[in-house]
Amino acid sequence: MDTTFILELVEILLINIVLSGDNAVVIALACRNLQKQHKQKAIFFGTFGAVVLRVALTFLAVYVLMIPFLNFIGGILLLWIAVKLLKGEDGGNIKANTSLIGAIKTIVIADVVMSLDNVVAVAGAAEGNVLLIILGLIISIPFIIWGSQVLMKIMERFPIVVTIGAGLLGYTAGEMILKDKAVGHFLEGINPNLHIVMPIVLAILVIFIGKINSHQAKEAH
Repeated sequence: MDTTFILELVEILLINIVLSGDNAVVIALACRNLQKQHKQKAIFFGTFGAVVLRVALTFLAVYVLMIPFLNFIGGILLLWIAVKLLKGEDGGNIKANTSLIGAIKTIVIADVVMSLDNVVAVAGAAEGNVLLIILGLIISIPFIIWGSQVLMKIMERFPIVVTIGAGLLGYTAGEMILKDKAVGHFLEGINPNLHIVMPIVLAILVIFIGKINSHQAKEAH
């Protein structure tokens, strides 16, 4: 195996690990209320499904990011996921099988939505080498899973981390919207400082709406 291949593989591994912090947050948030025996299944199947879709997206990266409004739609979807995850903080018990399937769906959808940056970076580093892309993703999976498990333990001990995690997803959604080919240029044309302000505002908005929904759900019970 030549040195260039190894160096490129290490580069892709670092990209995957560094850019997958948000993915670990989503996995931890989505699985935190599951029964212990279902957590591992949700993490495995959710991550596996997300990785398969991410590989497919990587090969389509150049075309995908050329589509106007894609990042915008992804950002809006991520906002919805963040509010939904925060709403579940004080939610009642749901049947185990429904919770497991719901957690897997949330992980897959959120991972794909948030992986556009990751996909582009990996596609660029791999320079079309299919083996590099697949190896990089496979080797980085344990790091993402381990990170999510550590976060789940922290969330059980410090519930405030759940709120911070949801806010982080709101921040990421703001960044995605601003990166959109059509909407991003329009918004920054209105005010160039929006690239700083908007992600922060959306992070606060997610926490605010999520907490209101959570409070209303508690009163309904």
